[in-house]
Amino acid sequence: MTVSFSVVIAVHNGEPTLKRAIDSVLSQTRPPHEVIVVDDGSTDASAEIATGYGAPVRVLRQENRGVSAARNAGVAAASGDWIAFLDADDYYYPERLALAAEAIERFPEADFVTGDFDYRDESGRLLRRSLESNALGRRLLAQGAGDFRLMEAADFGNFIEDHFGDTHTLTLPRRTFLRLGGYPSDFAVCEDVHFLIRLCLASRRAAVVAKPVAAYVIHPHSATRRDPLRAQRQTVAAWRSLKPLLASAPAPLRAGYRRGLARARYDLAVALLRRGARGEALKAVLPLLYEAPSLSSVKRILSVVKG
Repeated sequence: MTVSFSVVIAVHNGEPTLKRAIDSVLSQTRPPHEVIVVDDGSTDASAEIATGYGAPVRVLRQENRGVSAARNAGVAAASGDWIAFLDADDYYYPERLALAAEAIERFPEADFVTGDFDYRDESGRLLRRSLESNALGRRLLAQGAGDFRLMEAADFGNFIEDHFGDTHTLTLPRRTFLRLGGYPSDFAVCEDVHFLIRLCLASRRAAVVAKPVAAYVIHPHSATRRDPLRAQRQTVAAWRSLKPLLASAPAPLRAGYRRGLARARYDLAVALLRRGARGEALKAVLPLLYEAPSLSSVKRILSVVKG
């Protein structure tokens, strides 16, 4: 099977880290078909850094419309059969694309590929490994040795609730991305989970690269850390917007959706409590009584009542 990868890098004022991101793609052991950098209205030197690479990097420029619009524009312009993403503050490990290609060849029945990654701080220090950080990831690791696993649809509920694969480890056919309509432009955060849930709804199996293929860099300038309360409100809104789509979904996906929404509401309540808004915090979690009725939801509500 011939696999051609278009790598889409979205950037907005990413001058300090963009070069590292682009270099990590250009130094892949399996070269990409193309690298597309979409400059989302940067006011720093991001566009100049990208254009400085010349022919190896194709640069698109647009007014600031958000990361979803930037990624969507990059995919629309792409000519590869498969799409991989990278944000300007993260970076690939050298075998990222080679391992994705091997996963596609090993599991032709897979609808998309996801993979493990490392959380690192700005100095490069390893904080934790994604697959080891949640129950589904640990179960997949325990299935045996080797770098690859096949995830069935029965696992998708757990996957969307606490996904171990981030945007920079997602690889999918371009035609699938376009058919699903791309990333939602209504949300400044949680757009990745919104798309992932819709992707899982349209899929039956996924290949998993069971070794870290990229680094997710934790820093105080990300959208979720600049304004945690706004980010949590957006997260709840993104999860709630998917409710009609999940109404007729398979049982594992519906269960995973309810658990994910419950967690999002609880995280919002915690953010509100930290602002001293106890009444608003209670309003944030009370809908769990009918959205996600369970003993766990009751415990979450009681913990908010206690402050």
